[in-house]
Amino acid sequence: MNVLKKEAIIPRIDGILKDLDKLREIQNKGGENLKTDEDAYALCQFYLRQALEGVFHIGEHILSRLNGGRATEYKEIAKKLGEAGIVDQKFAQTKLTAMAGYRNRLTHFYAEITPDELFEILEKDLPDFEIFLSAIKDLLSNPGKYNLTIE
Repeated sequence: MNVLKKEAIIPRIDGILKDLDKLREIQNKGGENLKTDEDAYALCQFYLRQALEGVFHIGEHILSRLNGGRATEYKEIAKKLGEAGIVDQKFAQTKLTAMAGYRNRLTHFYAEITPDELFEILEKDLPDFEIFLSAIKDLLSNPGKYNLTIE
């Protein structure tokens, strides 16, 4: 059996949860706040990008322990997590792949991102992180299902 490292996963889960808390604080202040408060706009991008990075670092670590699971691009990580049954395949093909694309947009095309676009993500897409984390917690509770152990 291949070994998943708790220290590679648990701190990232904790980080994603903290990022989500910060994003919800920003969301609770309303979309107009992102338009008028440059710091809120920048922090929103930062916390969103950081949470997305955490998702794909966790995914990459898991895939590195599965036979044929290595992936070099974020969208490939999403696809392979679905193929391996770590996350629901439809979720992987739609939501997780979109998350990968948005991580790239935040990193490479950040100047094009509008406050309205960010607020729409806060309003509609934050539950996708919880779906992902739930799947990872299931994996951690039952690693043998994937021929893995936890260390």
